[in-house]
Amino acid sequence: QVQLAESGGGLVQAGGSLRLSCAASVRTVSLYAMGWFRQVPGKEREFVAGIRWSGGVTYYTDSVKGRFTISRDNAENTVYLQMNSLKPEDTAIYYCAAQTKWNEYDSWGQGTQVTVSS
Repeated sequence: QVQLAESGGGLVQAGGSLRLSCAASVRTVSLYAMGWFRQVPGKEREFVAGIRWSGGVTYYTDSVKGRFTISRDNAENTVYLQMNSLKPEDTAIYYCAAQTKWNEYDSWGQGTQVTVSS
């Protein structure tokens, strides 16, 4: 299991920006991918963005394309989620996740709250 520590959540007005960080306890080059998910109380956790370590291919859910950017820093073993043009519907707990096995997110962080006010 990989230990993941998120930071950077908070309260922001609609249209504002936040950057989430996720530091991994292992060298991230040893992982297949890392990603961000979010969850609203009463709803299922949903995929937001992911990045494969081989080739750096990125993936986004449709609702955040053009607004969110996932990136990585191999030297710091950290993945980031830059969130711009935030909307109230982006309000959720955001979780960092890692794939230690191919195509399976099997390690999770504790989550960080993001609240976007209208």
